[in-house]
Amino acid sequence: MANVLVIGSGAREHALAWKLKQSKFIDRIYCAPGNAGIKQIARCVDYSADDAQGITEFCKQMFIDLVVVGPEDPLCNGLVDTLKENEIKVFGPTKAAAQLEGSKAFAKEFMKKYEIPTADFQIFDNATKAKEYVREKGVPIVVKADGLAAGKGSIVCKTLEDAINGIDTIMVKKKFKDAGNKIVIEEFMQGEEASILALSDGKTVKTLVPSQDHKAIYDGDKGPNTGGMGAYTPVPIVTDKVMKRVYRDILVPTIQGMAKEGVPFVGCLYAGLMIHNSEPKIVEFNVRFGDPETQVILPLLHNDLYELLLACVEGTLNNHEIKNREGATCCVVMASGGYPGNYEKDKEISGLDTVKQLPNIYVFHAGTKRKNGKYLTNGGRVLGVTGTGTMIKEAIDKTYNAVANISWEREYHRTDIGFRIKNA
Repeated sequence: MANVLVIGSGAREHALAWKLKQSKFIDRIYCAPGNAGIKQIARCVDYSADDAQGITEFCKQMFIDLVVVGPEDPLCNGLVDTLKENEIKVFGPTKAAAQLEGSKAFAKEFMKKYEIPTADFQIFDNATKAKEYVREKGVPIVVKADGLAAGKGSIVCKTLEDAINGIDTIMVKKKFKDAGNKIVIEEFMQGEEASILALSDGKTVKTLVPSQDHKAIYDGDKGPNTGGMGAYTPVPIVTDKVMKRVYRDILVPTIQGMAKEGVPFVGCLYAGLMIHNSEPKIVEFNVRFGDPETQVILPLLHNDLYELLLACVEGTLNNHEIKNREGATCCVVMASGGYPGNYEKDKEISGLDTVKQLPNIYVFHAGTKRKNGKYLTNGGRVLGVTGTGTMIKEAIDKTYNAVANISWEREYHRTDIGFRIKNA
């Protein structure tokens, strides 16, 4: 029986731990550092996700059979490399392979080289030249920080003033620090977004169910981007025809291309897509499970997750067929008032015991802690409430019914997750 360590402290990691807990092959699950919800199903240990040395020593002491890395920062900082050097099995890409997310400039140049469909682009390390370019190209246009920015480094600019301000925000004011030393400026793509998450062992790639994230903070996709305010699956725009094109034109060339570059990609490859007239193009790659996409994908996964992740690490994914349950899921993120800007912590959360009694509802904790027997807020995104149903509208209704039972001072959530389905 295996011991597994999950790295991270968000709702994604809670969902991963929850699914791994169902494995017949696992004895104990640990999480570093975890949160109040994860503590209900795993032993949380006090190591930060970036403490490579501490995590390595813990793995040796506790005979950890598999490490599953949730967030992007430790992947891009080389945690996988350190663990592999110490002969510890780990699911996730190396630092070199994680550049697909860690550097948008690297990813765009890679896509260009391997003819993977994406928006036209230019890369700049000089703000003045970048501004000259947008004046020449016109708007709408998209300005992106090169490095990691917690999902908030992409600015869609509808006016020239927006574009100039976006360049200043990233490159001059350094809102995202060194992540803004370089920027990618790319054409604005028409269409509807979708997320395809796929597992790979460096040679084989297999897809999970498609989902759609809602990044903007306000209803109707208004306001600044966040880490994600909700998601749902299935996604009508991702037809079988689209999925075949994504697999043939995007996923397979990416995995083959990374192998040719000498940096085979092992882990979860997240393809953020824009789909227009059934033609998918890449908006961006991520190199890990999405959040909140994971919270809607895993409840439908029929396979033993541990088996799949271990197969990726051991290079035997081609021996497995991914199977999914019929049905639909919706996740609504409940956040602290003020997020993604300034917000307060330590607000008491009420209603969790009531929701625990509701059928087909899962509450995945993100920014929570437990003190004196009470659950308190401890972050911007606090909970991911997920509901399942036979049809998507049923899943959405169930989820919002659960959300209505949970509250805290200045709680905020979008009221229109899945609005494209509802309005269809």
